[in-house]
Amino acid sequence: MKKRVMVVDDSRMMELQICKLLEGSEFEVAAYCKDGEEAIARYEEVRPDVVTMDIIMPGIDGLETAQVLMYEHDEARIIMISSLADDEMLQEVYGIGAQGVLFKPLEREALLGALRKALA
Repeated sequence: MKKRVMVVDDSRMMELQICKLLEGSEFEVAAYCKDGEEAIARYEEVRPDVVTMDIIMPGIDGLETAQVLMYEHDEARIIMISSLADDEMLQEVYGIGAQGVLFKPLEREALLGALRKALA
């Protein structure tokens, strides 16, 4: 049985890219959410094994969304995705308890490695 991934990103293109990168792997995209509010509302229904979360989104950003999900769901495993990388942002990502961070553009082996590590 494939592991279920929830993709949270304001760009539908990112969801399509992640679907393509996961082809032939033990993971599948179970849900796509366009923003943090939708991710919080749908998490219980979808029950993903792991979440990929864009950091910069309109409304509630990815960091705040991740904090809410991890507070409400002890089992939540979240990998943050960003096109920006600085030490302060990385400290914040790991400070909230995210299982990892990936940088755009995504590469298949990096994505699969991060997903596997988050579930280990």
